Amino acid sequence: MASSNQTPYHPTAKPPKPTSTIASFFSSWKTTNLYYLVACLCIISYFLGAWKRGGTSNIPIITNNNLVSNACAPANDTNLDFNTHHNLNEAGPGGTLNTRTSYPPCDVSFSEYTPCQDAKRSLRFSRERVIYRERHCPEKSELLKCRVPAPYGYKNPFAWPTSRDLAWYANVPHKELTVEKAVQNWIIYEGDKFKFPGGGTMFPNGADAYIDDIGSLINLKDGSIRTAIDTGCGVASWGAYLLSRDILPMSFAPRDTHEAQVQFALERGVPALIGIIASKRLPYPSRAFDMAHCSRCLIPWGKYGGLYLIEVDRVLRPGGYWILSGPPIHWEKHWKGWERTKEDLNAEQTTIENVAKSLCWKKLIEKDDIAIWQKPTNHLNCKVNRKLTQNTPFCPVEDPDKAWYTEMETCLTPLPEVSNVQEIAGGELAKWPERLHAIPPRISRGTVKGITADVFQQDVELWKKRVSHYKKVNGQLGHAGRYRNVLDMNAYLGGFAAALIDYPLWVMNVVPVEATKVNTLGVIYERGLIGTYQNWCEAMSTYPRTYDLIHADSVFSLYKDRCEMEDILLEMDRILRPEGSVILRDDVDMVIKMKSIADGLEWDSRIVDHEDGPHEREKLLVAVKKYWTAPAS
Repeated sequence: MASSNQTPYHPTAKPPKPTSTIASFFSSWKTTNLYYLVACLCIISYFLGAWKRGGTSNIPIITNNNLVSNACAPANDTNLDFNTHHNLNEAGPGGTLNTRTSYPPCDVSFSEYTPCQDAKRSLRFSRERVIYRERHCPEKSELLKCRVPAPYGYKNPFAWPTSRDLAWYANVPHKELTVEKAVQNWIIYEGDKFKFPGGGTMFPNGADAYIDDIGSLINLKDGSIRTAIDTGCGVASWGAYLLSRDILPMSFAPRDTHEAQVQFALERGVPALIGIIASKRLPYPSRAFDMAHCSRCLIPWGKYGGLYLIEVDRVLRPGGYWILSGPPIHWEKHWKGWERTKEDLNAEQTTIENVAKSLCWKKLIEKDDIAIWQKPTNHLNCKVNRKLTQNTPFCPVEDPDKAWYTEMETCLTPLPEVSNVQEIAGGELAKWPERLHAIPPRISRGTVKGITADVFQQDVELWKKRVSHYKKVNGQLGHAGRYRNVLDMNAYLGGFAAALIDYPLWVMNVVPVEATKVNTLGVIYERGLIGTYQNWCEAMSTYPRTYDLIHADSVFSLYKDRCEMEDILLEMDRILRPEGSVILRDDVDMVIKMKSIADGLEWDSRIVDHEDGPHEREKLLVAVKKYWTAPAS
């Protein structure tokens, strides 16, 4: 946190009155040397020229922690306060420009608007393979130009780890799951809160005990398992309890009849996205996860030629694990409760076993309600076997990391070549936490164009320096517990997230597709971090009010000729919590435009100098979204 004697952080603080150079001159003109007169005239001439040129003279900029602005610019004494309050009247106006576009509040019916998973739009698409539940984004003419409201009574979520077990009812006002999943102990409604006991369909004793059962079958403690993906996650209790074991989950579920599953996960402070395995690849690179999990996730793993298991294989790291509990595992005991026939369940399990064999997976164990398979560490033996069998063929040469609106195929993604059967395809990863700062194999093997070990190390040091500067301009960033859900809109190598690793928060690292020259998301996963692909000309697959802090490095320069800046900022406003914070860095010309739109969004904002000083063209825009909600009905 900032020290108590530090200058308060004001978005539009009134500057001190300038000392009159001309008055000072005339008071001592008799003793003034001619050289002083010439210097004074030069200074006056300079400022007259700057005034005539206009430009950025009305934009407040922080230099050496002091706010400087044109004397005629409107000023306000309201603090840009990064603390939370819950009081609409305490947030002051953010306008500092002479003109701005205003963005009115949307109707309260849009309070949970997720543009690319809109229920009405989804009806236009095929129900085959649940394609209608995939991403289907609005056309440009359909984009909202208003601010999505929080529901009336919204409160800031509980701080982690309390948030794992509690959420405010007003924030996610849906009781459907408390009825539908009452006997499974997912969620309980009490007074003005929801409680999450940690239960699940296949873990009646709680997620913690269920994870202990998994831990008795594979090693979850030695740092070899760091990233995990939970398919059909429910309210993400499995992921929530993995976090205490230093395993970072990526949970996803569709927006479907089980209302607000992912929204509950995010309120709890658990990493999650709206998503489904249907016809497109999951938005993650190949070899991303150490472990994949399905607990009665209702995905038809054996259908469509094993297509969905083939996709799990693509995102699993060599030697990674796939864990399945629920139908059809241990069907001999549960078939009556599942209201299915023995023959049906037996056929389903046989199909899954056959698909797993065709992927060269080894079944490690099936104990009680849990079955675990392991992916091979390379494909040497697998290629030999394919010459002798009719198993799923290998995919032709392609980019296995391409995963944005990319169709899935019924072919096996080949692992990188190896020289012997003991070698790990793609390179062996260090165990966590050494993995975070070890040179990622994709870099050490030269498979990421233009990025070397030296570039990686320089990036690590750069982000340590930048985050140190961020803590000076946003004192709350250094306050453990102020932020939980963090978004980095242009993560590159994950340096921003790595610099925050000691804080009780998680970062969704985004690699913008189509706009960046090199795909670095695989590197981010090799560091033991998580992330996703995203085109920022479209909405993100998440609910409103997902993130406490949003960071964006040069995003607006990347998308300058691709889409409108206001649409990106409106999307940021949608997914940012009330009283959430923003740190944007870009060229000064971009930052000035961003400031104008931020004022129209009624963010409290200010422009801040680069960490290397005022002479750098790159500037920061730091802002806080006001606390406001829809009116009472």
